[in-house]
Amino acid sequence: MSEFHGSASRSAHPQPNRTPPPATQGKRLRQRLAELRGPDVPAKALDARALAALAANPGCRRRAILDGAGVDKAALASALGAPSGFGQSQFALTRGNAFEARVKADGGAELLRLVHARLDPGAEPPAEAAVPDLSAHGPEGRTARTALALREAVAAGGWTLLDHPMLALDVAGSLAFLEPDAVVVHPDGSWTVVEIKSFPMLDGSADPAKVGAAARQAAVYVLALEEVAARLGAEPERAEEPAGESAPAPRVRHRVLLVCPKDFSNLATASAVDVRKQRAVTARQLARLTRVEEIADALPEGMCFAPDRPAEELTAAVGAVPATYAPECLSACELAFHCRERSRAADAVTRLGRPLRAELGGLTTVEDVLAAARGDSGDPDDPAVAALRRAATLRAEALATAGRAVAPCP
Repeated sequence: MSEFHGSASRSAHPQPNRTPPPATQGKRLRQRLAELRGPDVPAKALDARALAALAANPGCRRRAILDGAGVDKAALASALGAPSGFGQSQFALTRGNAFEARVKADGGAELLRLVHARLDPGAEPPAEAAVPDLSAHGPEGRTARTALALREAVAAGGWTLLDHPMLALDVAGSLAFLEPDAVVVHPDGSWTVVEIKSFPMLDGSADPAKVGAAARQAAVYVLALEEVAARLGAEPERAEEPAGESAPAPRVRHRVLLVCPKDFSNLATASAVDVRKQRAVTARQLARLTRVEEIADALPEGMCFAPDRPAEELTAAVGAVPATYAPECLSACELAFHCRERSRAADAVTRLGRPLRAELGGLTTVEDVLAAARGDSGDPDDPAVAALRRAATLRAEALATAGRAVAPCP
């Protein structure tokens, strides 16, 4: 009976909601990420190239928390004693900036001509195009200014060139601000992402690996633009219209324009690249990422990745976050050399590549694999173990046959 009265009393006087509101949660997460980064260390922006690399390895919690906290992984790798050669040289950056400035000269006339010729030849030629000013205070202000410029461009019709717009994309609970080279608004209101690269296009084709990397990067921009388009489509077309009526969302084209130098000259040429596959893969992989706050909550208090900390402390901090190393990381992550050494020390099979790791099932170390092949351990009914033992038998038979074939003369 007393239990019933206690329950009724609690109903009459409800307890305050102990779950912090979203704004408080967001502030707490930002403070936690700043602590992990270091109180006096500025955050490193998460760009589309990093997002594409993160999406290619969604199981790596180490990269997710370091990127989410804005840690400079190159500086961290150097402090750990495993500096990485990942990234562009200063010469390549200078050459790329000079080529981009040339392409965008005269109000982007050459760039718009290429967009018209490669992607929208049926539209009116871009004789005159608007180039709105996108300057604003901070990344949030630039993001809002970009969204406003896109809405105005769709309403005005005609050609519009947005030079280095700012887009925002939520990635595992952390907001990433992205800056594509350009976005073009067509007369029909559709949007196109433009990627300007300094690698050459020889006889109409470029290095497939570099084109693939550019396509994955552009797919991130397409995802961010689609979120902007969805928000614009949800807004009422005019303030006086009834609630619920809105203009259709602008179409984000899945064929992006890749602009490169023609052969070995400074002249620009371009190719349309369909990024629907890269967009779908990137969206799926980003959705699989563990949310940053979950990873941060699992870390001990006081942990910090500031590069001025002692090497032993940094090694322990980085080692406290699980990583998923693969050889592909060498071309995509600044911490790859450090993670490779740790993977070798742990005798992990992941350092041999993801396809092999997937084939081995529950066998996680090289010693486990060798022991299963020898028959010292492992379940014989396990397909991976059975395949290893069969391979070991065939190898022994082949070596025995080869030994008899090359037996020394008496």
